[in-house]
Amino acid sequence: MKSVAAYRSGLEIDPCVSEIEAEEGLLQELNGSKPIRITNKSFIDYIFTRSLEVAVSFDLPLQIHTGFGDKDLDLRKSNPLHLRTVLEDKRFAKSKIVLLHASYPFSKEASHLASVYSQVYLDFGLAIPKLSVQGMISSLKELLELAPTKKVMFSTDGYAFPETFYLGARRSRDVVFTVLSDACGDGDLTLQEALEAVKDILRENALRLYKLNSIAGSINSENIFPRNIVPKYFNDSQNGEDVVFVRIIWVDASGQHRCRVVPADRFYEEVKTKGVGLTHASMALVSFIDGPAEGTNLTGVGEIRLVPDMTTISRIPWSPKEEMVLAEMHVKPGEAWEYCPRSALLQVTKLLQKEFNLVMNAGFENEFYILKKITRNGTEEWGPFDLGPYCSTSSFDTASSILQEAYSFIQSLNISVEQLHAEAGKGQFEFAFKYLPCNLAADNIIYAREVIRSVARKHGLLATFLPKYYLNDIGSGSHVHLSLSDNGQNVFIGSENDPETHYGMSKVGQNFLAGVYNHLPSILAFTAPLPNSYDRIKPDTWSGAYHCWGKENREAPLRTACPPGVPLELVSNFEIKSFDGCANPHLGLASILAAGIDGLRRGLTLPEPIETNPSDHSANLKRLPKDLGEAVSALEGDDIFKELIGEKLVTAIIAIRKAEIDYYTKNPEAYKDLIYRY
Repeated sequence: MKSVAAYRSGLEIDPCVSEIEAEEGLLQELNGSKPIRITNKSFIDYIFTRSLEVAVSFDLPLQIHTGFGDKDLDLRKSNPLHLRTVLEDKRFAKSKIVLLHASYPFSKEASHLASVYSQVYLDFGLAIPKLSVQGMISSLKELLELAPTKKVMFSTDGYAFPETFYLGARRSRDVVFTVLSDACGDGDLTLQEALEAVKDILRENALRLYKLNSIAGSINSENIFPRNIVPKYFNDSQNGEDVVFVRIIWVDASGQHRCRVVPADRFYEEVKTKGVGLTHASMALVSFIDGPAEGTNLTGVGEIRLVPDMTTISRIPWSPKEEMVLAEMHVKPGEAWEYCPRSALLQVTKLLQKEFNLVMNAGFENEFYILKKITRNGTEEWGPFDLGPYCSTSSFDTASSILQEAYSFIQSLNISVEQLHAEAGKGQFEFAFKYLPCNLAADNIIYAREVIRSVARKHGLLATFLPKYYLNDIGSGSHVHLSLSDNGQNVFIGSENDPETHYGMSKVGQNFLAGVYNHLPSILAFTAPLPNSYDRIKPDTWSGAYHCWGKENREAPLRTACPPGVPLELVSNFEIKSFDGCANPHLGLASILAAGIDGLRRGLTLPEPIETNPSDHSANLKRLPKDLGEAVSALEGDDIFKELIGEKLVTAIIAIRKAEIDYYTKNPEAYKDLIYRY
């Protein structure tokens, strides 16, 4: 189905228009001048809404004309940003909406919508070949500034004469090649990512979205790309062999990765739209046993649906006959469960967008240890893979083949690695990932950890993200860099000409960071979820032990950063040190976002930054929670998280944390077994 509402009454659709209002509107049209040309907004909005409900019921997309087109449209009303009311209506949470014509001249706005709303996909047909060559190139570049390549596609839209199909098909390949070549040259994409993007944009995205796989046949990469430029993984995984299993992955409130595995035939016939059943107790499990914690109000009674988010489905690079997909938790398909971590992050993301027109971006730096089996006194145990120091070339040499394989697999999942190195611990390494909208960053870090663990297993090793496996060595964190953007523009950074700029931050940046600072003790209950997490957060270990912030101060838990290219007095983002690899990334980011929203709402201000080692100010600075119990106590008294994330979910998290405290207090050596879970 396709709507031309943009060309008649505009895209500011009222999803609540009544049937009576629609009937009255239609009567006005029928009783008006002839010939009839329907423009009544109430009638069009009603037809649009009912049509979208039908599309959702069949799990099919609805195309919407936006931007330029018919000569009598009001361009102001065809801006796709007007669709936000529809996109945020719960009835249409699982809809699929394709914005046509690259939304030109609103390509950036369309890109923003596709990055924030899971329902939005983009089609740049008609923009090619109607615009000038530079116009075609610039509009596609703008679409790809924020939108995932998995959500952008091309159709020739040859509506006028047959030659338009030919011209569109030919010109689109030239334009896509130019844009992706530039992206490779700029370092935004690797060659492997660009090849995958070509395949997705010109074929695969449309096949998935319009459910055409069953009639379109398979694609053979050798017919598209010269063999000498096709990455090895591409050849290995796209060899025409059928997928056998699909892993449906979720991360629970204790931060553990879990999956249900479904045969591929059943998945594509039924499960991808209806999901699979899962007990309520699944969100009450603790790290030491697969049983629900008391006080969560979640038991083995009751069931929800694990519904795959098909925008995240990927071939598993280390097991080419399998795919994996991240899941949302629904009471029933289309209705989010209030305990779902991905939905919780989406909820506060939408709130930030609605109230302040902002998006929070995140970039993770994930540390981990690689362990190998060693024999000591006749007993096998896990020991350090390497003994080199921080940024050691010899340590990197030792692990290079493993890290190369992990990097290749991560890249094949369209996840960008910015840098990696040996860390200060014995056998410790770090991957730093590209800065992205926080929802996508959280999804990506889950897949990246899956890759790192699986590659280590393949080599007879064990990779662990446990915060402090060796109590006498450096801990592992999952530091995250954060900023705010408005229509793709970083608004956290201050301006030399703005009198409200302080500490290098805009007023918005200051208020947001002040909210995070103010609620930081409570945030730790989300981002440092185990008693073992607090064995890492100690003074003089670059983990952020004192309640303070500083500019480029790596001992502060909140560090504002100034990367190359930014004037030294300005800062572009801030880093949270007190975040580790056992935290559910969606819940951790949701807690930070909720705190930032509170800072924006109340106009909170920051104390003066600490410019030296916080330990030197220990007499005047409070320690952050020294243990999980203190963090949980802070969370119990902090109502903003119950308000913005959900009281029931926060109650369950508190109960899970208390169970962890009780168990590890009684069994202090049990943390060593967590290397198999994290």
